Amino acid sequence: MVKQFHKILIALLLVFVTTASFATPTKVVVRAKAKDAKFIGTSVGGAMVIIRNAVTGEILAKGLTTGSTGNTQLIMRTAKKRYQAISDDRTAKFEATVDIAEPTFVTIQVMAPYNKKQSTITAQTQVWLIPGKDITGDGIVIEIPGFIIDVLAPQTHEFISLGKNNNQINIKANVVMTCGCTISKGGLWDGDKMEAKAIVKRNGQPYQTVTLQLGSKVNTFEGVLKTSEAGLYEILVYVYDARTGNTGVDKVNVVARK
Repeated sequence: MVKQFHKILIALLLVFVTTASFATPTKVVVRAKAKDAKFIGTSVGGAMVIIRNAVTGEILAKGLTTGSTGNTQLIMRTAKKRYQAISDDRTAKFEATVDIAEPTFVTIQVMAPYNKKQSTITAQTQVWLIPGKDITGDGIVIEIPGFIIDVLAPQTHEFISLGKNNNQINIKANVVMTCGCTISKGGLWDGDKMEAKAIVKRNGQPYQTVTLQLGSKVNTFEGVLKTSEAGLYEILVYVYDARTGNTGVDKVNVVARK
């Protein structure tokens, strides 16, 4: 019985050693690119990349993209020709080396921007990895739609005295592309051509919709909710770009008192 066990153990070890000896290191570059914008990198906390064996679910590699958002001229202003790279040596990426002994079907999942949970989008694709056939250069580029939106005012669960505030609630939101790129008047990402509104509920019921305008400070959309009614308010801010179909949302809850 002991000898038989030893034979089985030796056979398993031989299989493991044989498989390992044929495994070939294979490089894979993965990048996360904001919709209608640049790459998601260190400046916004990066994108989390997970490479899994699509059949077994085994994680082959994972990590954050690091680097810059890339060259604006190259990415946004230059007509792209076939096979032309839109990244350079500094452009954000996650680079992994996986050891595979045979062609392996993988799922590549990207969560970005990883540090902004209310704006995090999960996107994925699937590809075959071939032993020794590196995927580098631009690599595998996964698009991340959306905006990063942070409602700055009113603050979450703020108690607002309507009488002391001229019967109004000031609404202010910071909005950037998911790569962190700046939204400004007449800029490359023109806030005046985006729709920004606050959908307001009072005591759980639809109440008002307030149009927000890009103010004097870049990335900052502002508006005023006029009300003399006390209650529990939910303020949902959205931004929509009809040219690209890009959308983003953030919301807060506040208490208004007379």
